[in-house]
Amino acid sequence: MKERVAKSFDIFANKLVQFSQERGRLSWWIFLFVLALTLVAINPFPGHSQPAIAPSPIESPEQICQVETTKEIRGVWLTNVDSDVLFSADKTAEAIALLAKANFNTLYPTVWNWGYTLYPSAIAKSFTGLPLDPTAGIQGRDILAEMVSLGHEAGMSVIPWFEFGFMAPADSTLAKTHPEWLTARQDGSVIWWEGKVHQRVWLNPLRPDVQQFMTDLMVEIVSNYDIDGIQLDDHFGYPSELGYDDYTVKLYQAEHEGNSPPEDPQDPDWVQWRADKITAYVETLFHNLKEHNPKAIVSVSPNPQEFSLNSFLLDWYRWERKGLIEELVVQLYRDRHNDFIRELEQPEILAAREHIPVGIGILSGLKGRPIPWSKIRQQVNIARRHGFAGISFFFYESLWNLATEPPEARQTALKNLFNDQAQRPHVTDNPSNCGFSAS
Repeated sequence: MKERVAKSFDIFANKLVQFSQERGRLSWWIFLFVLALTLVAINPFPGHSQPAIAPSPIESPEQICQVETTKEIRGVWLTNVDSDVLFSADKTAEAIALLAKANFNTLYPTVWNWGYTLYPSAIAKSFTGLPLDPTAGIQGRDILAEMVSLGHEAGMSVIPWFEFGFMAPADSTLAKTHPEWLTARQDGSVIWWEGKVHQRVWLNPLRPDVQQFMTDLMVEIVSNYDIDGIQLDDHFGYPSELGYDDYTVKLYQAEHEGNSPPEDPQDPDWVQWRADKITAYVETLFHNLKEHNPKAIVSVSPNPQEFSLNSFLLDWYRWERKGLIEELVVQLYRDRHNDFIRELEQPEILAAREHIPVGIGILSGLKGRPIPWSKIRQQVNIARRHGFAGISFFFYESLWNLATEPPEARQTALKNLFNDQAQRPHVTDNPSNCGFSAS
């Protein structure tokens, strides 16, 4: 703002100087009077200035791009993978208190993981015999109810995250109970390795019974909890190498004069056909959720479009064009500066932010892979300078616990990053803009 005022002042002042030279001494005094008024407007009296926040030991205030608006997504994902934040009521409450102190305004807690719900679910019990994740620290609790209560009390929105989507552990009760629900490769194999460590399987989202199961879980949540939305990600598709199970093949043949699907899983038409089937289901799901809870938004946190579509058959850009996404938080877990900026400028992302809040997902670290605060701060600044509606960090544990810097230093740095409270932007709002050119 000040840069724009100063520029306007320069132009105005030059014209006044020229005028005074032409019109004489009196006009010069007029110019000086106008100059004094302008300087006061640009530089407020010291008594009206905002108090400065003490810099963190790992940064200085001038390194932070502060948004000029009171609206910004400031989110964090909370999961039960490589984190114990959800395994005790005290730790959950402590985490929410710390996040509130740091001026976060959005919680994305996982509620569907490892083939289990993390809230007491009658739907899950009817399909698996277990209403809740059997982990000891979760028993006897309703984590979602706790987070909604504490989060809202602290002024934060709570948007449950269906982290696993259609993915499930190969040895889960769900996979064992319903083997007919699984999709497969051309050779009939169903195991998909996650990170070369975990054996996963994928439920077939083209099957009506699988769709009904997932819909029932989500309707159960939006109907029974005072949540602010539901969030999906790339796991609401499935790996493109799959899709050769009997059900999908017969469905494809019925629509292609008896021809079998292409042998190449990356065949563009085959990719799009499967993606369109998922989109059709998401459209039905969207309206179903709105019927039960109109105020709960549908948030999606995918990878950039090309990767999502070709790797997970998730055509989120088409979802967005059809009005099925009310908040988009794109996962940009990139180490290189230029790669991060290039992904920010993808046309699908730029088009989406014209009419819905689009935030950027930033990796704050993983177990065994700490991210230095300087990198995190740099990426937040870039997202702000590009005019995005906010950011969300993956994930809570790495905000300050899985880091090379001391937890206290990271907490202070986050407080400096979010130096005052901010409301979340709504789908009807224009995205916030930091007001600077990208760097």
